Amino acid sequence: MTTPPEPRPPATGNAPGNSLEAARRDKLDRLRSLGIDPWGHRYDGIMPIAEVRDRGDRLDKADENGPTVRVAGRILLLRSAGSLVFITLADRTGRIQIMLGKKQVGPDAWNVVGCLDLGDLIGVDGRLGYSKTGEMTVFASGIEFLTKSIETPPDKFHGLVDPDLRQRMRYLDLVHGEGVLDRFVARSRVVESIRRTLTDRGYLEVEGPTLHTIAGGAAARPFKTHHNALDMPIVLRIALELHLKRLLVGGMERVFELGRVYRNEGVSPRHNPEFTMLEAYEAYGDYGTMMDLAEAIVVDAARAAGTPDRFEWMGRTISLTPPFRRARYDELLAEVVGCDPTDPASVKATAESSGIETKGRHADVVKSDLFEARVEETLDGPIFVLDYPAAVCPLTKRKAGHPEIAERFELYVAGMELANAYTELNDPDLQEELFRTQLAGLADEESMARMDHDFIKALRHGMPPAGGLGIGIDRLVMLLTGAASIRDIILFPIQRPHA
Repeated sequence: MTTPPEPRPPATGNAPGNSLEAARRDKLDRLRSLGIDPWGHRYDGIMPIAEVRDRGDRLDKADENGPTVRVAGRILLLRSAGSLVFITLADRTGRIQIMLGKKQVGPDAWNVVGCLDLGDLIGVDGRLGYSKTGEMTVFASGIEFLTKSIETPPDKFHGLVDPDLRQRMRYLDLVHGEGVLDRFVARSRVVESIRRTLTDRGYLEVEGPTLHTIAGGAAARPFKTHHNALDMPIVLRIALELHLKRLLVGGMERVFELGRVYRNEGVSPRHNPEFTMLEAYEAYGDYGTMMDLAEAIVVDAARAAGTPDRFEWMGRTISLTPPFRRARYDELLAEVVGCDPTDPASVKATAESSGIETKGRHADVVKSDLFEARVEETLDGPIFVLDYPAAVCPLTKRKAGHPEIAERFELYVAGMELANAYTELNDPDLQEELFRTQLAGLADEESMARMDHDFIKALRHGMPPAGGLGIGIDRLVMLLTGAASIRDIILFPIQRPHA
């Protein structure tokens, strides 16, 4: 019979390069020699650490007969004190101290303790109580080895510092970054809340195609590819809109999709080429209907994320207490910039003095650029900006008696566009005409440069009057979690490969 090797104290220090991995692999072999699978097995009956801590908060600190609990997670801290080993164990809900005593766990389990490293995954049975220093602790009576970590975790307990490494190695950022896991849990809660808000209002969730033959529904440059079997060019979708509107024609009167869209454009703290959009459409509604819906979605999502009604973000004080302010586009332009929004000459002169190109460009496109350059950054919000220039809104119904105005709003918070909504255009002849004349100077390689004849045909069969809403989920999560960059709330943002 083979005698198990004498357990050695757990390694807690660092050594150069491959020696660290060699030491870990040595422990891997020692586990196998003990008859233990270093990659673990099913482990039932685990209590979330947050639940264990909640039970511990109700204990008398002098009570030595606390309840028996079972926890599992990753070792974040590990220190040896002779016949005692103290561990900080973490799961997705929190962290707790584990005390492993040679006498308490027995000789077989103590051999396993000698094979532990930072980053390993273990399960522990034990009594919940408090240490002599008053720290909540699970006093282990048994240990189950669940997975060996071959790689050495980051040197600093506080996690990765370099933003590029944090995003490339998100799995480590989630484990070691302060508040990172909480932020992504909040993102999931936000998405759950949005679905609940919509389904409670009778909306159906659907899934549209991500591969399109024509990029439509927005003015953006698509990613292009080729379908080999059909031998035809296709693009990744830049919006969800046109297929959802086809469903309105088909009688699905309240529909929404939460999906990825792709735009072959720049990367910035507020833009990622791949991002998540919500689009929702309601038959027999209008942009006013969508304003009420957008407000409800944001307020409900904030509660789900645990965001207070009033908070600081990007140096501004934000209050999400409804109702949100509403203001007209032209009124804001006149108030902030000082030009006459109804006079193209005044808009042109102001735009040129602001460094905006005007030659050969539609007056409303110039006006839109001026608003974006001068007004948007001043909008602390939340604020609904209403009634946009019609020429930059080719999918939007015109205001009755004012064909130069589109019934559109955008929701802004701290200078950032959070939502966009229309009273949807359902006149097929006007839609076709606008498609032909929209956005003077649009580059051929951009979207909507080709007519979507099938969409026009669908409109000819009769789409009911409707309101439509789009919300950028990533930006909403940024706001509600206090993130400064969109890359901090996308699990795996696009990055250049390592050289």
